[in-house]
Amino acid sequence: MAMPAHPARFQVRLPLALALTLAAAFALGACEKKPSAELQQLQQRLEQQDLKIQQLEQKLNAVTPRGAADSSGKPPAGPVKSLTYRSGTSDDRLRIYWADGTKSDLPCTEEQATLVCG
Repeated sequence: MAMPAHPARFQVRLPLALALTLAAAFALGACEKKPSAELQQLQQRLEQQDLKIQQLEQKLNAVTPRGAADSSGKPPAGPVKSLTYRSGTSDDRLRIYWADGTKSDLPCTEEQATLVCG
């Protein structure tokens, strides 16, 4: 059998092709961007703001309208001056006006055709 006319050319092409393939792989790997320090800080601040918003929403949802009632839920001592009832709104309520000038709001709902406030 006859040997190829240029066996040395084949031996040069293989390492060259391998080197080009490896160089292309490294070049493509270098194209992948890593988040910059500034971007990471912005992402961290965004996460902190989201957490703070969630905490504030929880506090807001936990607040119940008590008006002049103290932290134990007791109304002010003394006689009632007047009552008002508001319905058909997003915050239906019974408002109590006390003789001392304070007021208390009691949220109202309708349960089984009965109006319930408090």
